[in-house]
Order: sequence, then C-alpha cells, then structure tokens
Amino acid sequence: MSIHIGAEQGQIAKTVLFPGDPMRAKHIAETMLEDPIQFNKVRGMWGYTGRYGGKIVSTMGSGMGMPTLSIYVNELVREYGVQTIIRVGTCGGLQPYLKVGDIILVMTASTDSHVNRLRFGSMDYAPAADFDLLLKAYNAAQDRGIKVYVGGIFSSDEFYHDDPDWWKIFADYGSIAVEMESNGLYTLAAKHKISALSIITMTDSLVTGETATAEQREKEFTQMAELALEIAP
Repeated sequence: MSIHIGAEQGQIAKTVLFPGDPMRAKHIAETMLEDPIQFNKVRGMWGYTGRYGGKIVSTMGSGMGMPTLSIYVNELVREYGVQTIIRVGTCGGLQPYLKVGDIILVMTASTDSHVNRLRFGSMDYAPAADFDLLLKAYNAAQDRGIKVYVGGIFSSDEFYHDDPDWWKIFADYGSIAVEMESNGLYTLAAKHKISALSIITMTDSLVTGETATAEQREKEFTQMAELALEIAP
C-alpha cells in the first residue's frame, strides 16, 4: 500500500487505463471490464481491476494536471510494478478541422510547466509516446474504421489563461490540441522505463467554441477506452 493508493500488492494490473476523471474510471470498469473489483478509494480517486477478453487490466483516475498525475504514476510504478499506462482523457482542439468527439493519438507534448526545467536545468526535454503502443493504437483504429489524428499537443499547467490568445502560437506551429497531463506522463514513463500513450478525445474547440456536455465527457467518449483496451499488453 502506497501513500495515495490503498491497494494491496497484486490488486493492480501491469497495464492501467488512466482517465483524469475518477468517474470515467468507474464508468470504464462498470461498462467495459468483466468482474471489476475496486482497489482504491483514497481521496476519491477510484481505481478498479477487471478482465477484458483474456487480459487483466486496471483503470484509475489520475486527477487534473501534471503534479497530481505524477504522484500516481510514481506510486503505480514504484510500489505496484505497473509497466504500461494509457491515458484516456479529454482535450481542447487547436485546429479548425477538429470536431467534438474526434480522437487524437498523442505523439509528443510541449508544455509551459517548469517541472522538466527543474530536472534538466536550462535545457528542453522532448518526451514522446511509446512507438509500439502508438502504432498499435493507430492500426487498431484503422481496423475498426475509427478516424484518428496523430501529432503533437500542448500540456498546460493552467486551465484558465489570462491571455485568451495564448494558444495561437502553438496552433501555428502545428499543435493539435491542449490538455494538462501528457507531457508529465511521457516524461515519467521515460524515467521509469515503462510504456505510455495518451489517447484523447476533443471536448472543446478553442477555434470554434464548440463544446461537449458534462455527461458526454463522463460517459459517451468510449472509443478511446476501447482502443486502449484493445492494445493493452
């Protein structure tokens, strides 16, 4: 049992699906996993382990932002031996062609966070997805007839920015979307020598103002979780 996760050894699978919202973890467990068992209730960050086909898979909320996610990633890897983490989260779109419900496979993530500056000094570190997971997710999407976008995104430390146009420079340089976790996940995956991939669904467009409802965010964006379960080792 770790500081922030109340699971006993053996209760968490080697692969974890990692939505930001613990309610989404609950929904994944109850609707997609067979015989799910809850392993964590600490701080309301619900976690479950169940079966998908012949695989044992866990799902657990990561919370919002890289500091919170980083706590759980470190403890999942160090205390429970997790080897693969697949983020299944939401994002804001930075390109006009993206629509609510579109899925993005995150290849790399820029950031305004200073966490990596603390690690690497004045140098910039460019964390990236695990290529095998990325390729498997892309191929699984093609096999299912699911359109996905692949590219770089931006992981922000802020949800509410003072400058409403802050995102435009990143859009100009090809960033597809903005969220708050992938840069931290990919960095820690590299440090701990585990596999990681972010599969995210667009819920809001910073370009057009299109937005999803709270219920859609919690329950309706299931394709990214289905892809994650399909590629889970």
